[in-house]
Amino acid sequence: MSIQPQRTWIWSRPERALAFGFGSGLSFRAPGTVGTLYAWAFYLLFEILFSTHTIAWIIALGAIAGIWICGKVGEELGVPDHGGIVWDEFIAFWLILFIIMPTDIWGQLGAFLLFRFFDAVKPGPIKTIDRYFKTWQPKVERLDQPKKIPSWVVRGFGVMIDDIAAAIATLLVIAIWVRVF
Repeated sequence: MSIQPQRTWIWSRPERALAFGFGSGLSFRAPGTVGTLYAWAFYLLFEILFSTHTIAWIIALGAIAGIWICGKVGEELGVPDHGGIVWDEFIAFWLILFIIMPTDIWGQLGAFLLFRFFDAVKPGPIKTIDRYFKTWQPKVERLDQPKKIPSWVVRGFGVMIDDIAAAIATLLVIAIWVRVF
């Protein structure tokens, strides 16, 4: 059974609100881009409210929790990597901003555009990672054997890891750019 997410459904549970990026994932056009824009705004707010140390903890805990958030909400929806789930964009873009800040608006915009390119186009290894987890199927287990890792953990990790790979690619391009120019 597949659920069509609506605003009331998303706001009825905290993990759904996070998975859908506080409603940004409901965008009819480019929910990943809208989610990344929301993430950018939240990060700028974080810089005003929190220390660098606290921001690092938010990102780390958000990444770990993201496996559960994305896995469970994807399982509820019946679509492991539903387009409206944008928590993975939040964490990946926060990681990028955490590493490149402080930088001016043009540096931030460049990072945004690069990240959106790598996340949308998924060149090379990013596509391989994405494809692997989208086609992953749990092994049939014998009933008399202890349960292994729940499938939502693997699927949630899969939702998160391709965006982390896109963030790493973005940071690599930025590092090369800074070094060469």
